[in-house]
Amino acid sequence: MPAEKKPRAKTATKPARPRPGGDAAKKKRSTAKQGSGTLVIVESPAKASTIKKYLGEGFEVKASVGHVKDLPKATLGIDIEHDFQPVYVVIDAKKKVIAEIKSAAKRAARVLLAPDPDREGEAIAWHIADEIRPCNGNIQRVLFNEITKKAVLEAIEHPQELDAKKYDSQQARRVLDRLVGYQISPILWSKVRRGLSAGRVQSVAVRLLVEREEEIRAFRSEEYWTVEFDVEGERPPAFAIRVVKLDGEKPNLAHEGQATEIVELVRQAAPHVTAVERKERRKNPPAPFITSRLQQEASSKLRFSPKRTMALAQRLYEGLELGAEGPTGLITYMRTDSTRIADDAVTAVRALIGSRFSAAHLPAEPNLFKSKKSAQDAHEAIRPTLLDHEPERVRALLTDAGAGRDAREIDDLVKLYTLIWNRFVACQMAPAVFDQTTIDIAAGRVGLRASGQVMRFPGFLDVYAEAQEDAASEEESGGSLPDVREGETLRLLGERPEQHFTQPPPRYSEATLVRELEEKGIGRPSTYAAILSTVQDRGYAEKREGRLAPTELGVVVNGLLVKSFPDILNADFTAQMEERLDLVEEGAADWIQLLRDFYAPFERDLSRAKVEMRDLRREEEPTEEVCEKCGKPMVIKWGRNGYFLACSGYPECRNTKEYTRNPDGTLTVLPTTRPSDQICPTCGSPMVIRRGRFGEFLACSRYPECKTTSPVSLGVACPRPGCGGYLTEKRSKRGKVFYGCSNYAKSKCDFVSWDRPIPKPCPNCGAVFVVQKVLRSGGRLRCLAEGCGWGADLDDGDLEQAS
Repeated sequence: MPAEKKPRAKTATKPARPRPGGDAAKKKRSTAKQGSGTLVIVESPAKASTIKKYLGEGFEVKASVGHVKDLPKATLGIDIEHDFQPVYVVIDAKKKVIAEIKSAAKRAARVLLAPDPDREGEAIAWHIADEIRPCNGNIQRVLFNEITKKAVLEAIEHPQELDAKKYDSQQARRVLDRLVGYQISPILWSKVRRGLSAGRVQSVAVRLLVEREEEIRAFRSEEYWTVEFDVEGERPPAFAIRVVKLDGEKPNLAHEGQATEIVELVRQAAPHVTAVERKERRKNPPAPFITSRLQQEASSKLRFSPKRTMALAQRLYEGLELGAEGPTGLITYMRTDSTRIADDAVTAVRALIGSRFSAAHLPAEPNLFKSKKSAQDAHEAIRPTLLDHEPERVRALLTDAGAGRDAREIDDLVKLYTLIWNRFVACQMAPAVFDQTTIDIAAGRVGLRASGQVMRFPGFLDVYAEAQEDAASEEESGGSLPDVREGETLRLLGERPEQHFTQPPPRYSEATLVRELEEKGIGRPSTYAAILSTVQDRGYAEKREGRLAPTELGVVVNGLLVKSFPDILNADFTAQMEERLDLVEEGAADWIQLLRDFYAPFERDLSRAKVEMRDLRREEEPTEEVCEKCGKPMVIKWGRNGYFLACSGYPECRNTKEYTRNPDGTLTVLPTTRPSDQICPTCGSPMVIRRGRFGEFLACSRYPECKTTSPVSLGVACPRPGCGGYLTEKRSKRGKVFYGCSNYAKSKCDFVSWDRPIPKPCPNCGAVFVVQKVLRSGGRLRCLAEGCGWGADLDDGDLEQAS
């Protein structure tokens, strides 16, 4: 079907128009009064500044600052009865921007739309075109994969028509997300609580977290033993061997007695070498970054959230002020799933490798990498735009031009840029080469083995090594092994039977959840950061010791959605939908038919859910607990902050309590108060510690006669000069713990920290306190004082103080 005859999205103020590139648009271009010069419209002011530097006179560059039109917030905005036509409206905050763009379009001879080269960028371009066409019909699209002078000028010289297929794909995705979010969420409001949301992709991500948590809770640890021996041959050094077989089978050492039996069997035999295998092992360099891999590596190596990674990458792509060089784009487009590299970039990096490293570091031919089947190959992999911009040079230029720029921000930008730089250089280097030796030993009925490897040539490892998070490690290998021969007898020096216990699967980190979403085909590289942010912002998941865990709310909502919307919450279904959306972009599927196929069964599920979904707001679970105030039974109810115990005599009796559920199903009621050493400043009575909606607080023991309250001190004075307050634990509206000044609620002090303040002076600068940061590998202390930079791992004493 020709592009100009396809059904168009509705607008709230004007009838649907033909698409740019159709006959009507061409006629407009030929008859419209022409201005002079070229108007280029991009998404961000930073990008506009960088591009303006390259274009010079005759070009005006404007920024839309993201989307200018969207579906209305107050209504569904989709005409379901007429083939799901969306009704777009100009975003209120963008009316002034649109007016300025229209005014500039009237002055220009032509308009080039240059938002980002992806689906969202295409949608922005289409919506801007809809608004400015009456002012100037001479509209074309330009695409920048990198913001360098060469790339920008080349794109300007070769403008294109807007891409109807890419726009259709984005529009289908937007309509799908709106249908799911705006039609499921009200059901959750009526059954659980107001303000909740469901999402086509976010809800599947929450399901993964919940199912992993269920695996962890259901896991039953089992004991097992391993046995190693220290031995010595005819030539040093001594080395370790481990038990791998018993009577020709893999041993199952379930208890200490079996391990002891193995030790006795080996002692009574004469261990001798049965085989020695020496071989060369090569480790190939990793592919250059795609979006998901960049997010994973930045999470594992730099502790950046995917959201933080993408925000920094966006700035590196759009351009940073590099002193006299002005705004400069440092990396190629950061939303890509292709590992393709431009030929001139390969040539440049090979020249750099040849000049910096030995000849052996440079392969005879460039390394090639296969992209996954579903990859959109329009963009290159993520790489530096110019190899002249080395990381430390960029740091120096950013620092010199950094008036008003936060030092930590510069550091984070350089860290991410360095990661991208090193990965790109490494991807075109030679493999690392190892000498690997395996020695098999027999001792009667017991088979043992020693493995070791020595790096013979580092290759790409001189530049970059991938992080291994939650991945099954390669076969354990020690260092160099002695030169032994087949038949040689070994002398026993000692044994090491060790007890172990099987471990449950780990919770997902942000890096491993991104990897899981990618492997299952859920979402696309451009959506991962938003997914992880949304599930935490909505209160469905939280970080515990650096890992993602579902909250009670997440578990409850997931259970309701899985039962009522089995397709929406199905990972395979979601992945298949992503594939169909890709087909729309390729022109192999129709977006309206895709929505028709989706909506018929979804509508049936909606109707059933409105009637059959559990109504938690009205449910009460009886318990054996008795209200000490009125003697009536206590019941478990659902409230804004989760399940709690409430008196069944409500509203006459408003007694409530918190509880925990034990493994056997019984309840343990938590104390609502505990004593403190504080005295009420109002009436002189003892203060007690109570727990409320936003955490613990001090309250007068004579409540309700005296209603004096105050925050619980952490024993640290507020560092703000002249404040006079003290630091205390607080809780956000979404339940996330943070630390702030006791004067924070009075709007007198804005000091906050996500890390827990510890009353311990900094050994480096003498600051009166440091903070405790929880990492996956354990705890760490660091100083917040500007310019100090002190940090150290937590020791037992620190942990006691922190608790």
